[in-house]
Amino acid sequence: MRIGIIGTGVAGSLLAESLLPLPGFRVDAFERSALGEQAESGTGLNLGPNAAKALRLHLPARHAALRAASLAWRRWQVDLTDGTRLLDLDMLEVAEEPGIRIRWAELYRLLREPVAGCTRHGHALEAIEEDAAGRLVPVFRAGGALVRHGGYDLLVGGDGRYSRLRALTSGEPEGSLLGVGVWRLLVNDAADCPFNDYGQWFQGNARLLAFRVPGGAVYVAGTYPLTEQDARTRAYQAALFTPPSAAPCPAVAWMLAAIDRLFDDIHWARSATIPMLRNAAGGRALLLGDAAQAMVPTLGQGATQAVEDGVIAGAVLARGGDVGAARDERVAFVRAFSEEASDTLIPGVDPVAGTLAKNGPAFREKLRRLYTTVPGP
Repeated sequence: MRIGIIGTGVAGSLLAESLLPLPGFRVDAFERSALGEQAESGTGLNLGPNAAKALRLHLPARHAALRAASLAWRRWQVDLTDGTRLLDLDMLEVAEEPGIRIRWAELYRLLREPVAGCTRHGHALEAIEEDAAGRLVPVFRAGGALVRHGGYDLLVGGDGRYSRLRALTSGEPEGSLLGVGVWRLLVNDAADCPFNDYGQWFQGNARLLAFRVPGGAVYVAGTYPLTEQDARTRAYQAALFTPPSAAPCPAVAWMLAAIDRLFDDIHWARSATIPMLRNAAGGRALLLGDAAQAMVPTLGQGATQAVEDGVIAGAVLARGGDVGAARDERVAFVRAFSEEASDTLIPGVDPVAGTLAKNGPAFREKLRRLYTTVPGP
């Protein structure tokens, strides 16, 4: 079976690694970026314990590599910006192992190394054709020319939220906005940071999220309700996260100073979802990760579900099964739970009451289901 993978992000790389050693599969991977172009890409991210479990069960060598290059996500703490504690969760109360805190660039490096031999860089998907046997033929722009590498029994889209393969086979998906702005920042010089593990800090429905990553850096993200006012100013962001009648706690004070100092380095976005789509082109195209199911980032499940997609799709394809049957019910639960957990970010919802409710058994049981119900090989 000849498989072409479009995009060597999380899901694409893991699928390629899963299939490469198996007899009967020929795998080619195509990456838009040039070799080494994403060496310093992105900021940082946390992978949930379910991603770690998926790797441990399906690709133990990759699990070991990520563990060695990351910090463990052991606690989840939620405070108000004045330091009032609302939630303090030991992750091992709801998971079998800790989550992972890592830089995006390091994650890319570790996932792409095992599939370097089958990857063609600098290939941007331009069009889809068919060969005489009815197989899909991807047409790439590479080095200023259009190139083809023949027909594929299956094309896999691992090319992210704005998947070109999805657009060419099914049209551009219509996204839904949550009404929440999101920004991300990596603070590289963070020796004086007063916190370590995963924390969140609320001021009304605005929220800071931060944690340390390897190399002495700290990842900081902000979410805030979108209004007609321009939020991309130092003054606006400072006001969002400053408690009105008390001094900010040391963690928030440190982040406010970092935001002011590094404001021009911030990456801005909006929280959005797209309708879930697993298969296209009559089953000749398979979509994974954000290409299939981009979801709100509240529970950090975007890249985490891409990990699950990559390794489980590999196991399913190896036995000739249906990836959608194996994944879609699980992904639908994760998407719905992520949106449910976003309630405290929406104006009109009391973030204190909403967070305190997450201490209860119903939310904890859903977390346990999220973090542990990952099938093995």
